[in-house]
Amino acid sequence: MSAINVGQAVVLGIVEGVTEFLPVSSTGHLKIAEGLMDIPVDDQAVVGFSAVIQVGAIAAVLVYFFKDIVRIVSAWFRGLLHREERQNRDYRFAWWVIAATVPIVLVGLAAKPLIDGPLASLWVVAASLIVGSGVMWAADQMGRHKRGEDDTSFKDAMLVGSSQILALLFPGFSRSGATMSTALILDLDRVAATRLSFFLGIPALTGAGIYELKDALGTGAGAAPLAVGTIVSFVVAYASIAWLLKFVAKHSFNAFVVYRIVIGVVLLGLLSTGALD
Repeated sequence: MSAINVGQAVVLGIVEGVTEFLPVSSTGHLKIAEGLMDIPVDDQAVVGFSAVIQVGAIAAVLVYFFKDIVRIVSAWFRGLLHREERQNRDYRFAWWVIAATVPIVLVGLAAKPLIDGPLASLWVVAASLIVGSGVMWAADQMGRHKRGEDDTSFKDAMLVGSSQILALLFPGFSRSGATMSTALILDLDRVAATRLSFFLGIPALTGAGIYELKDALGTGAGAAPLAVGTIVSFVVAYASIAWLLKFVAKHSFNAFVVYRIVIGVVLLGLLSTGALD
């Protein structure tokens, strides 16, 4: 029997698609949804399922930013073949994304037993949602929002990319929240911070999905629920990306901060009363 049925896969696909790129923690929301549907959050098939359907959300990013990605990848290949092309900013940015992905890969492999075990707790999710909200609010207040996308540097990419480790270790902190907050502290404007978060998330999340695919299929996650969850997450994530980029152009992150605190407090209440295990 599959650990997750098709109906549950649709729900989780929607949750993943809506929350993957919003700074509210897709992992945290997936675990909450799994808990409400009595799906064991620490089951290996469930952990694998969550990672695999992220690929649907990543595919949405690839489609949405297709022209940008083609331009960057083309510049990278040209730079590999021709020395004079290596001064192209897109060539350098491609290397920055690769380098910035290394820290989260190393930590992910080293800490996998903790990530899939004790740190998969809903108590950790609730605490991380609340603590991450404080970090996001402080970053939005501290940041001067004066630097655009063309002003980013290798240092920015490494610091923002490394901040993804917080979300990896503490589900509920939010990968998007961690990366956007770090970018804001570095004085990037909200749109630049959001776009940088998107680009840095592509290799990390794609790699995680591919890495978990074998385990997900081998431990009880059926092919049909995986396919349905991935497709649903793609469609919903595409709409979510378009909405977020328009939202951050005119608004602060305060709405996300308040939402995260409310969800975190409600989750703590449900766990404390035994209404949620």
